[in-house]
Amino acid sequence: MKTRLTELFGIEHPIVQGGMQWVGRAELVAPVANAGALGFLSALTQPTPEALASEIRRCRDMTDRPFGVNLTILPTISPPPYAEYRRAIIEGGVKIVETAGYKPQEHVDEFKRHAIKVIHKCTSVRHALSAERMGVDAVSIDGFECAGHPGEDDIPGLVLIPAAAERVRIPLIASGGFADARGLVAALALGADGINMGTRFCATQEAPIHDAFKHRLVEGDERATDVIFRTYRNSARVAKNAISQQVLAAEAEGKPFEAVAHLVRGIRGREGFETGELDHGVWSAGMVQGLIHDIPTVRELVERIVDEAEQILRNRLTGFLA
Repeated sequence: MKTRLTELFGIEHPIVQGGMQWVGRAELVAPVANAGALGFLSALTQPTPEALASEIRRCRDMTDRPFGVNLTILPTISPPPYAEYRRAIIEGGVKIVETAGYKPQEHVDEFKRHAIKVIHKCTSVRHALSAERMGVDAVSIDGFECAGHPGEDDIPGLVLIPAAAERVRIPLIASGGFADARGLVAALALGADGINMGTRFCATQEAPIHDAFKHRLVEGDERATDVIFRTYRNSARVAKNAISQQVLAAEAEGKPFEAVAHLVRGIRGREGFETGELDHGVWSAGMVQGLIHDIPTVRELVERIVDEAEQILRNRLTGFLA
């Protein structure tokens, strides 16, 4: 399948594994690349810029295909050393970067000066247009179904994707709610050039998280998520568990973020992924877990999606034509 996405990034299939905190490591990203899709290491998963440089080298030792690095910009009081992480990406020879978060202009400018292609992750049409004006090469548009931060507009992909496709001129990646061939075909029909999958790639054999989380994704349905932090104007979709329920109860009582901060610390989520304790912290998961029924290898997943998408396009859809 050839789209503007495959042409722009030199990949075989219009499928992207976006950056995921604690999950975007070489042992997942390299198999994604080897399967002909586009995978992203997560820069801030690594504790230091030096560790990121090492992870880039490790990934390159495992694949000779294109892969990228996600750099998420967080509006925090004590931000990570972004310039140093950025330098590790540039000096590591990475040619594709996914930016996300708060005002990435300086990072986009620096990456572009080094001939690095940039995808920016957005949750609204206005943000996508802003990213296009910044000079990014492609945008990933996240519908309300997505794991992580869906923004505050609550626009699902069925509306958001074609709305963005009508106005954005650069390649568009549909994100949020994608797990199979039906989603890929639908995204292409809505005007996107490919799909981004996060939760679905977590339920693969190579994903570097405890098997308990993978089996929970298989067991869960489309209702097995909570949207927390709404009252703090920082909505986040996570898997429904004891911690997310505590957070929602605290928000319902009007408690400030400080009352739940200890429950949602990133370190707790990472520890849970390592130990298999599903209720140790909060962890991102999308509504798409209702479409996840197995734990294949990355290659099996990508090949299945592409093969079945071709069958849908050639057999099912043409059958509707009189």
